[in-house]
Amino acid sequence: MKETFAIGVDYGTESGRAVLVSLENGKEIADYVVAYQHGVIEETLPESGIQLESDWALQHPEDYMDVLKKALPEIIKESGVNPDQIIGIGVDFTSCTMLPVDEAGMPLCFQTELKDDPHSWVKLWKHHAAQDEATKLNKIANKRGDKFLERYGGKISSEWMIPKIWQTYDEAPSIFAETDRFVEAGDWVVSQLTGNLVKNSCAAGYKSIWNKRHGYPGRNFFQELDPALENLAETKLRGEVYPLGTKAGGLTDEMAALTGLNAGTAVAVSIIDAHASVPALGVTEPGKMVMSMGTSICHMLLGKEEVLVDGISGIVEDGIIKGFYGYEAGQPAGGDIFAWYVKNAVPKYMEEMADKAGVSVHYLLEQKASKLKPGESGLLALDWWNGNRTTLVDANLKGMLLGMTLQTKPEEIYRALLEATAFGTRKVVDTFHKNGVEVNELYACGGLPNKNELLMQIYADITNRIIKIADSSHTPAIGAAMYGAVSAGKANGGFDNIMDAANKMARVKDDKVFRPIPENVSVYEKIYKEYEKLYDYFGRENNVMKNLLVMKSEQNQA
Repeated sequence: MKETFAIGVDYGTESGRAVLVSLENGKEIADYVVAYQHGVIEETLPESGIQLESDWALQHPEDYMDVLKKALPEIIKESGVNPDQIIGIGVDFTSCTMLPVDEAGMPLCFQTELKDDPHSWVKLWKHHAAQDEATKLNKIANKRGDKFLERYGGKISSEWMIPKIWQTYDEAPSIFAETDRFVEAGDWVVSQLTGNLVKNSCAAGYKSIWNKRHGYPGRNFFQELDPALENLAETKLRGEVYPLGTKAGGLTDEMAALTGLNAGTAVAVSIIDAHASVPALGVTEPGKMVMSMGTSICHMLLGKEEVLVDGISGIVEDGIIKGFYGYEAGQPAGGDIFAWYVKNAVPKYMEEMADKAGVSVHYLLEQKASKLKPGESGLLALDWWNGNRTTLVDANLKGMLLGMTLQTKPEEIYRALLEATAFGTRKVVDTFHKNGVEVNELYACGGLPNKNELLMQIYADITNRIIKIADSSHTPAIGAAMYGAVSAGKANGGFDNIMDAANKMARVKDDKVFRPIPENVSVYEKIYKEYEKLYDYFGRENNVMKNLLVMKSEQNQA
């Protein structure tokens, strides 16, 4: 029997990549990365130069199509694999990344008369300008006693679908009126591949307040948000929601000609990028937390029962793997914090030192920071540079660094920032564990684990848990490819379920396991207690950060 392959297309924050994967053993045959030409649009709109307000984060749909047009032909060419052997395609995407489309399924920002309105563009996952709507939504849902709120840790995030839609209506009612449907970007990409706009249960469940048993919240809830939203679920959110592994359709003739693949190749419904990593790491049972670590950090767990955990991002039945409740938590900034520090705050002499040594500033800082002992710098940071997702669910919280002196060195600050993200993950682990959802070991994937060994050792020490590392730098794409193979089915050379795919294709590094160092664990336990004091004080007990934010906004508008 000839070897078969699947393609995973992974859409991240700054770039997209396609990976061709063997279904025999999960080996990556070829990959190709495409940087988004327009990147993250945070200051001004393309072409018009219209200024965006703070906390906006948009993207250009053309960048998503560029990934398909450039990456798919390239991996076929590079691999030399016959398209007849490629039996499935899977797509994963950062979420909630939302775009308004017209009746033909085209983004409104493609229309000349609408493109100057920021609300016609894609709202990226880290668009936080809908915080006011999220705050009002949570207040209304709490007052009503809506049970759905319990499945999301007690709060709906500004990053999610409903607050973003509501913001569109509040600030651009004409764009809201022009919108036929608000869709996840992952679902839109699948529609471009297949001609079918179908919704996936992962994004709907975690980001759109949809539930397998109950659907969306009722009309009376949406009506209480605003009368204009009463029929939102039946109109601009309409459409059946399909479980992961479902075949969305076959590759269209047009896309086949564009990519070099065969028309009719099975395309799976989309999945959230971090969630695709779980089966790719071989995690198919409870007790193992997967950390997808890149610009942000997402934490995922499986459970046999639905346990309500305060402050987490969501519990979705069959949300990651069929037969389990999938738990999600997260930190909206991880690698972004380290990148911010290197770009904006590292002194010039460190850059010159790195240049002279022929290494990156990140690498130099890691090497210097690794010589420090836990607690040696006297610094402690809160990892809220992009708000707090779990457990406080508040985008208006901001980062903080405590304990600096005139003798503080750049590597000390760098290590404190690494530690801050680890303390944030420790908070997530403790929250799950104390509520009866066991976290016995950690699995890590994404851009950070393979770049920064110091970071992973700090995580092992602070969480006091063993950490295993993905044997791939493209783990979400591997998971997406797995679901692509499931959508094709065993009869066509794929798999009948994701468990079978994981048994064949999942890979972790046997020679790269991070174990807690007892003496470090002891020191970090003491520092973590101080972190928790800061966490509660600035997160729950006063409004210093939010008051500063209000003054910032007032001055910017003056």
